[in-house]
Amino acid sequence: MEMKASQKIKYGNEELLGKGNLSVINEIFSPNYIVHAGGKDYQGHKFIKEFTKMLRSAVSNIEVVNIEILLQAGETIAWRRTLTGKHVANMMGALPSGQILEWRDMVISRFEDGMITEEWNVSELAGEMLSKKPHN
Repeated sequence: MEMKASQKIKYGNEELLGKGNLSVINEIFSPNYIVHAGGKDYQGHKFIKEFTKMLRSAVSNIEVVNIEILLQAGETIAWRRTLTGKHVANMMGALPSGQILEWRDMVISRFEDGMITEEWNVSELAGEMLSKKPHN
């Protein structure tokens, strides 16, 4: 039985971010995947793998606290996720604080043939990392 788009979003977050299971990328994301984030575009399965590894090494014990589907119109879904984890390594210039982070991402996902093909992502992660002072 094929998953609905909203189920695929929840499954993908739990497997990728929560468990680090990179093998689900081919099930969820189109080979032509592109994400628009922070004024830049990132493409392909290789980017998803690299970003997931980087995030999970900098933030340990990531928990997907909540996935909220805000709006669905045809093949496009607007949704918000809340994540937590402990900041244990340098990421994007933010020194590890050793503190628990909690951040939200707003995402719009466009599906094509049952796969996520394009996303727009706005994240609070960088601000949350920079707001925590590293322990000396």
